[in-house]
Amino acid sequence: MKSKRTDQSSSAVALVTGATGAIGKAIATRIASAPGYEVVLLCRDAARAQAAVADILQRTGNKRVRHELVDLSRRDSITALAERWEGSAHVLVNNAAVTPRRREETPEGIELQFATNVLGYFWMIRAFRDHLLESAPARVVNVASYWAGGLDLDDLEFERRRYDNDAAYRQSKQADRMLTVAFAHRLADTGVTVNACHPGDVVSNLSRNLGFGGHETPEQAASTPAWLATEAVGAQETGKYFERHRAVSCRFGANRDAVEVLYRRCAGYG
Repeated sequence: MKSKRTDQSSSAVALVTGATGAIGKAIATRIASAPGYEVVLLCRDAARAQAAVADILQRTGNKRVRHELVDLSRRDSITALAERWEGSAHVLVNNAAVTPRRREETPEGIELQFATNVLGYFWMIRAFRDHLLESAPARVVNVASYWAGGLDLDDLEFERRRYDNDAAYRQSKQADRMLTVAFAHRLADTGVTVNACHPGDVVSNLSRNLGFGGHETPEQAASTPAWLATEAVGAQETGKYFERHRAVSCRFGANRDAVEVLYRRCAGYG
């Protein structure tokens, strides 16, 4: 195992999933603006990724911004990324999310919101676990939401229930908050912290699909995730849920039995 770093701001490598979306791009930009960070945008669309990299370079002057292609809804794509990854991974921001209005499935037959919004987080942490451990102190930031609830552990993919993209989204964000606790427990005392947060309410493709507006800018929404990714609090706390730079009690994460059931169900997908 590589020697552990002692200074989080020195040559830190940050990975941001879903970094071409409104909030994801703003998170990547804020991290790239912080001293000493290399930022890797993890994206599915090459043209949008290249445009986002160019814009962040222009905005921040940070020449250490690049992208990698990956489909966060597919385990094999995530595994391939982790296997070809070279070098450190000090920060992982899980942010990618989708909200299709009709029920869709991945080529593997998994409901798309659950695959992307939940399993994508789960697979990324598992796939990059060794990279994070070798880079420790390291941290994971799971972008969740206060708009969360309704998780059905016996119908994670809306096979029995009528699919509703808002209900599926709320379920996925509850799951993200619960998985944060599960991974924080498993990574305790390793030098890798895991926290979740609500970003902010922004008009985006995601929010429009859900029928919502938004009253905050992407930059405002990126504030808490980027704060957890770059500031000391993100290394000092683990297993916590934050809103507007403050730790908030999470009833979902407090239900340890349900947390463990969810973890096992996700692990069953490989």
